[in-house]
Amino acid sequence: MNTSDNGPGPYVVNIEKLTLENENFRTTVWTGKNIQLTVMTIPAGGDIGLEVHHDTDQFLRIEQGNCKVEMGSSEDSLDFVQEVEGDWAIFVPAGTWHNVTNTGDAELKLYTVYGPPDHLPGTVHATQEDAENDPNEQH
Repeated sequence: MNTSDNGPGPYVVNIEKLTLENENFRTTVWTGKNIQLTVMTIPAGGDIGLEVHHDTDQFLRIEQGNCKVEMGSSEDSLDFVQEVEGDWAIFVPAGTWHNVTNTGDAELKLYTVYGPPDHLPGTVHATQEDAENDPNEQH
């Protein structure tokens, strides 16, 4: 898989194929002025990590696997909980604390669109630990 950021110019991709072929925890695929596309692979039992994007709305689409989505107004108040599977979409409003946990036995494959972009163009994190140790990521 090509791990280059293909933005901000025109870009066309088979998003399902790209998402299913991704082996990295996070790969930034396209970064424009107003939105950004990343693909993610979460191992069985893993999660994206509890986080909040204060000024960024987020759309996630599950291509493969099963997961639990938790959202709320604070990291201690995740009162929205939903079980989700392949072909479902998740919408996270800006300022909402959230986490996605892989509840299946196989890898969870998803893509996410941020508006505005959340990661530096070209960001690749092979593992969740890489993401957590990246000084450019908000923690």
